[in-house]
Amino acid sequence: MTHVMAKGANIALPVAAVRAVLRWSATPGAPDVDASALLLGPAGKVRSDADFVFYNQPRHPSGLVRHLPKQQTADGSEITDTVEAELGKLPADVERVVLAGSSEGGTFRTVSGLRLLLFDAAAGDGVPALAEFAMADGDEVTALVAGELYRRAGAWKFRAVGQGYASGLIGLATDFGITVEDEGSTQAGTAAGPPAGDPRAALPDPRPAGRPEPGTFTLAPAVPQASVPPASAPQAPTGVPATVPPPPPKPPTVPPNLPPAPTAPPAGRPGYGYPPPAPRPGYGYPPQQPPAPAPGYGYPPQQHQPQHQPQQQPGYGYPPPNTAPQAQPPVPQQPAPPAEEFALPPQGPQFQPR
Repeated sequence: MTHVMAKGANIALPVAAVRAVLRWSATPGAPDVDASALLLGPAGKVRSDADFVFYNQPRHPSGLVRHLPKQQTADGSEITDTVEAELGKLPADVERVVLAGSSEGGTFRTVSGLRLLLFDAAAGDGVPALAEFAMADGDEVTALVAGELYRRAGAWKFRAVGQGYASGLIGLATDFGITVEDEGSTQAGTAAGPPAGDPRAALPDPRPAGRPEPGTFTLAPAVPQASVPPASAPQAPTGVPATVPPPPPKPPTVPPNLPPAPTAPPAGRPGYGYPPPAPRPGYGYPPQQPPAPAPGYGYPPQQHQPQHQPQQQPGYGYPPPNTAPQAQPPVPQQPAPPAEEFALPPQGPQFQPR
């Protein structure tokens, strides 16, 4: 069933690929009409000039949008120009596909029976259209947006637009971000007429002979920029890598005749600058101390004068003794006791003189 749509109406598309057909009456002296498509990103502009598909650039680089040759009906009463789009395979950054048309040799007011038909691209001939949008009240414009295919919640829809451009196809393309160049004379790459095999070649040309087609344009090609190295950068010779790693650091130089530094004195004799080893006591026993002399009867004890002992190392497992000499307090001299008178003990009678 075909949806007959009014301006501004929209419908959901249950198909993955569509065929958009501009159809109008083949009236003698009427301007020619060309269909085109623009792939728009999130900002409402084309991503590059390659997103503009029309008769001079009939195939998108991805191959998902194509402009087909113009045809005429079997009875010759109508002419069609077609654009196909595989909506289900378009990348996610393509949010809209604008279906546009442009007239050559006059405005759309003089084009009768102009309408846009939307078909399922997978269906064969004779299948009714999904939608039909008639643009009978054409204004004095030479380009218009007939409709648009757009994403909504992961699905594709179609909206009938019918917006005209008095500035022609150049103004329409520029409004969507295309870089175009309007040329006053026919040059290489400019569309001077319909391609070979196009049914338009059999139609009379209303333009005066020798004049270029009005409103023709070419996409401004990108000028390749040659990379020029900076003047200060040195050029590496042929066969030599541009970057040479620095040499490894050299080890410090040692004089060949210098003897190595001594680490210990030779066995059996002290080396120069080394102290002599001290004698060690027996294993596990502290050093012996000389006994103090016993005092004589009736005489004060003599003070023992410590003799100088060489410093000895303590035995294994014992703390080192305090070898520093201790200061001895002075001993007071006691006076000698008084001498007692000597008397013999009393004698017995046997020892008395008689």
